[in-house]
Amino acid sequence: MPDNSIILVDNQTKVEELAQNILKGRVEHFEDLKTKKGLLFSNAEIDRYIWEEEQHEKTLLTQKVKQTLRSMSSGERKKTLLKHLLSQKPDFLIVVNPFDNLDAISQQNLKDRFIELSKSITLVQISGRTADILPNFKHHFTFMDGVLKSFANDQAFWNSLPRSKSIYANSIPKAPQGKRFLGEELVRFKNISVSYNGRPILNNIDWTIRRKEYWQLIGPNGSGKTTLLTMITGDNHKGYGQHLTLFGQRKGSGESVWDVKEQIGYFTPSMVDQFRGYHSALNMILSGLYDSVGLYNEPSDAEVRLAEQWLQLLELEEKSDTLFKTLSAGEKRLIMTARAMIKHPPLLILDEPTSGLDDFNATNFVALVNKISEESDTTIVFVSHRTEKNLNPMLVLELVPSENGSSGIVKKP
Repeated sequence: MPDNSIILVDNQTKVEELAQNILKGRVEHFEDLKTKKGLLFSNAEIDRYIWEEEQHEKTLLTQKVKQTLRSMSSGERKKTLLKHLLSQKPDFLIVVNPFDNLDAISQQNLKDRFIELSKSITLVQISGRTADILPNFKHHFTFMDGVLKSFANDQAFWNSLPRSKSIYANSIPKAPQGKRFLGEELVRFKNISVSYNGRPILNNIDWTIRRKEYWQLIGPNGSGKTTLLTMITGDNHKGYGQHLTLFGQRKGSGESVWDVKEQIGYFTPSMVDQFRGYHSALNMILSGLYDSVGLYNEPSDAEVRLAEQWLQLLELEEKSDTLFKTLSAGEKRLIMTARAMIKHPPLLILDEPTSGLDDFNATNFVALVNKISEESDTTIVFVSHRTEKNLNPMLVLELVPSENGSSGIVKKP
């Protein structure tokens, strides 16, 4: 049986750097790998191959197929990478957060494949989520605060894991004065169908989103979740000529995309990459009042106090002057959610907000979203492949694919 290992990491860990050091035998407990052939399975490797494909027309992964890596789903990319790595007959594989961005079926299929591989090839799994840990591995480690720690047995490993607070003592700060839609029905899809290049994506979707509801939107990769969201935010023209109502106005009746966006708070992890300037944590929250990428207006004293109240709620007041780009991944997500919520928009859309977070930070993030739902009038749409522990949506819209496009099923969680 191969000498398989699991390394549980936190969001402060530079996982790609850790993986490269293990590949080169530079990490304690893994020195013997220096003389063996190891390869890396990670999202960063996929991104590197995409870059090579687009910049230098190198198609190492896709030379036998007609699709580009960019056009593949997350699941297809990972299967293609794994096939390419195994064709090189490595002695071991380092597998970094392999199940991120995959729907439940794709996660299980890939997990089954790794379990089978673990019987014949050495695997070193680096993961931020305990739910992703592959079974029956011999060695268990944590790598937290830059320290690799080994454990004598599984029980000692599990007992060592940090427990998140999942409670915020302060109340949600009050909404500032502003123009907000006050109707009960925020969004209504009635018999909405969407196709791209003749390929059906959505089929007769009926979905009404009302004030103070808490929705989870689920469905496999390619089922049309992004299409639905972009129709709500006004970024998708497919709503024209159909029965789509946004904040009391029929789509195409003269509303501007900015009229719609004023009513929506939105966060997805990829947004963090937009904020690379020298913005403090406090100013990042304040920028939500102006819908700007960073703060370029002079805020009033009342606005500064409001942003400080959000920092206090998040228990990050000591990070007020810290540069946003230097915060941890979990802290950035909390700050960005406060930025989206500071005006108490009628609708808050969170698109895969816990993707890439470790267990500790994911639990804290979910607790914040639950609190927003309980203490504000904001309606929440939470999009996630994962079934996050303690997430408390009132309703679920599940997109179920078919050859005619995805239908929508409304159900209780």
